[in-house]
Amino acid sequence: MPRTAQEILDQADELAARFENHKPESGDARDATPLRELRIAFAHRAEAEKALVDAVGNARDAGHSWASIGAMVGTSGEAARQRYGHTARRT
Repeated sequence: MPRTAQEILDQADELAARFENHKPESGDARDATPLRELRIAFAHRAEAEKALVDAVGNARDAGHSWASIGAMVGTSGEAARQRYGHTARRT
């Protein structure tokens, strides 16, 4: 079942809060820092993906071909169309 980036971020926040509020038994203490860092990294990736989708849409709106867009993102034009075509505003 697909999940949105926001749902994943919400779940990560909940898990981080559990770790931060957990009262460890002897020998059970864990540092939640790596989980917080993971959540931050995921948030950055989600923001970058949104910026990339927006940039692809802008390029399509400006009349650029899928081949040109693919070249900019390191794929073929067909791969770019398959990956971003459903989100691009131009048909």
